[in-house]
Amino acid sequence: MAEQDARPLFAVAAEAYDRLMGRYLPTLSVAFADAAQVDPGLRALDVGCGPGGLTTELVRRLGPAGVAAVDPSPPFVAACRERHPGVDVRSGAAEDLPWGDAEFDVTLGSLIAGFLSDPASAAQQMRRVTRPGGRIGLCFWDLERMPLITTFWQAVFSVDPAAVGEAELFGRRPGQLAGLLEAAGLDGVTESSLRATAEYADLDDWWSSFTGGAGPVGAQYRRMTEDQRDRVRHRSFELLGSPSDSFSLEAFTWCAVGSVPR
Repeated sequence: MAEQDARPLFAVAAEAYDRLMGRYLPTLSVAFADAAQVDPGLRALDVGCGPGGLTTELVRRLGPAGVAAVDPSPPFVAACRERHPGVDVRSGAAEDLPWGDAEFDVTLGSLIAGFLSDPASAAQQMRRVTRPGGRIGLCFWDLERMPLITTFWQAVFSVDPAAVGEAELFGRRPGQLAGLLEAAGLDGVTESSLRATAEYADLDDWWSSFTGGAGPVGAQYRRMTEDQRDRVRHRSFELLGSPSDSFSLEAFTWCAVGSVPR
């Protein structure tokens, strides 16, 4: 399993993440919460909550008192707290969750798998804080069906063939998330594919996804010279077909859900 230090990748303003991935979360979070059967009356934990995209959907279903969230990025923790009054938002890592045993009915990790320093430890921690019979879910982008990311990296590779992309991040391939939950001892693990959509006002709006520096694509943007950025931008627009008006993109994640043995 690949290990990744996520701290420098997400030590950015919440708005930078909003422009990159936040656009997809209103649709992705609904699909993910449905897959994990998040129903009224449950208590849920959002692991790696970021600025609170999934947290928003959990609060809609469970109310703020029924939701807790955690993230290692101070700007994201502050944003999630501001956006979701009444939610128990804490600073911490998935590998060392700051809650006691069996406190939650559902524990979810959205778009975090590839950035965990120790996926196995994180899965065990998620199991520890979930009650027997409770559900644990993970989802992470299927890179082959995520055109925001694949278009950017294709353009980057045309300018710098030695660049390192994201294809090898853990969770990108079928079976990886399900295998992780099975290895953590969960019952009835199922894998599915979730669909999300994002809207862009124009191509410049699409390009702004990267300029805030969030994630591996943002880190790559920061590493490039102005000339390289211009060339990658031009090639990206060509690959997208250079739409002149607003447009939407769809993307898919792998999703795995399992239950803590009773």
